[in-house]
Amino acid sequence: MKELVEMIARALVDSPDEVKVTEISGEQTTVLELRVAQSDLGKVIGKQGRTARSIRTLLGAAGMKLRKRFVLEILE
Repeated sequence: MKELVEMIARALVDSPDEVKVTEISGEQTTVLELRVAQSDLGKVIGKQGRTARSIRTLLGAAGMKLRKRFVLEILE
């Protein structure tokens, strides 16, 4: 899942070298922390949060197959 979020974020931003995804695993929930450059933050979030919501939807669908819950946090 970490690679999926990283690949999507790198495709969206202007400076893909600054994309970092940290995975924090729990028993049933895994938190994915996404860090991008300050100038690229709006591109990852999108208008009214649509892009971020879409990424979260993909994580939810993939998590159903793995029987695990994934949470995406976009950090500055």
